[in-house]
Amino acid sequence: MLKSIGQISVNAKDLPRAVGFYRDALGLRLLFQAPPQLAFFDCGGVRLMLSPPERPEFDHPGSILYFKVDDIQAAAAALGSRGVGFDEPPHKVASLPDHDLWLASFHDSEGNLLALMSEVRPPQG
Repeated sequence: MLKSIGQISVNAKDLPRAVGFYRDALGLRLLFQAPPQLAFFDCGGVRLMLSPPERPEFDHPGSILYFKVDDIQAAAAALGSRGVGFDEPPHKVASLPDHDLWLASFHDSEGNLLALMSEVRPPQG
């Protein structure tokens, strides 16, 4: 039976550049690096592996990774101050019965599309 996602692989053609982006710009914790060109980060309990594509058929953009944040405006401002350029600034994409869904998209140093996502609940009062 499937339980949870243990690891996600992201293509990185320039591993040192990608490690710098994920560690310094995104602030993810580098777990370890392994030869020949692998780097592993902790992303809320899911391991994120950066590596060059192993074969030509794997050399393509991956799925979009959506990073959950509590305050999307503050998170976007913090990442922007570390050099992350947003393709789309934070904006509401859906109004759901119990929350609004907000997204902000950007690319990593390797051209992979990433996004911030926030479920904004109405003030309790």
